[in-house]
Amino acid sequence: MSFSKWIGGAIGWSFGGPIGAIVGLALGSLIDNMFDDKSRPYIGQGQTSNQRTTYRAQPQQRPQTQSGDFEVSLLVLASIVIKADGKQDQRELDFVRQQFASMYGKERANHAFKLFKEITNQRNISTRQVCLQIKQMMDHPSRLQLMHFLFGIAKADGVVTQDEERQIYTMAGYLGINSKDYESIKAMFYNSSDNAYKILEIEKNASVDAIKRAYRIMAKKYHPDKVRHLGKEHQEGAEEKFRQVQMAYEQLQKERGF
Repeated sequence: MSFSKWIGGAIGWSFGGPIGAIVGLALGSLIDNMFDDKSRPYIGQGQTSNQRTTYRAQPQQRPQTQSGDFEVSLLVLASIVIKADGKQDQRELDFVRQQFASMYGKERANHAFKLFKEITNQRNISTRQVCLQIKQMMDHPSRLQLMHFLFGIAKADGVVTQDEERQIYTMAGYLGINSKDYESIKAMFYNSSDNAYKILEIEKNASVDAIKRAYRIMAKKYHPDKVRHLGKEHQEGAEEKFRQVQMAYEQLQKERGF
């Protein structure tokens, strides 16, 4: 798969608005690195110096999110989280590369990581504008999957710092993720006595019937089929959330004896 074919398939609805501008700058930087001064005029052949690329307007109705749309959104948000604590830990970068390799294969992952590194070099990326675009264009199950992945990046170096957690919390608000869903996903990355309750979005004094009802609701919400439209690679990633719900329920079954 050539780089041009990969990026053509990856940009999807994302190539517009603030995300389109970010990706455009990153691609421009990659092209500058790929071609020397003699070959650059050929890249712009057919365009005058006054012509500029324009991004298409956002559609009024939300289109179905595709794998490439999710991929580009993930690259941009991951770059913000990694820089939240003022440094880029190599373990976090390795986590991103490994996750992309497991989801997309080595070649596609290499393309994505090249773009990712260029995005991380950009300054003054507006978290609010990027997240609001994603909220407008992406369905809720896909946004929940984004949250799960971002916590995984933050935890890659062994601990989620306060700065990283604060950044992800801010993103969740802009993305339209409510506090219970946020706390549910967050609890999957921490060890505490009440994590099972948080994952199932219930209080510690919940009745057995309430626990069973919550399990059915959360198992449906986090079922991998919810992100089937993103492709098999993301269904496999969503299975981790689903397993966490099952483990939380089994833990409470043992503790409560039902």
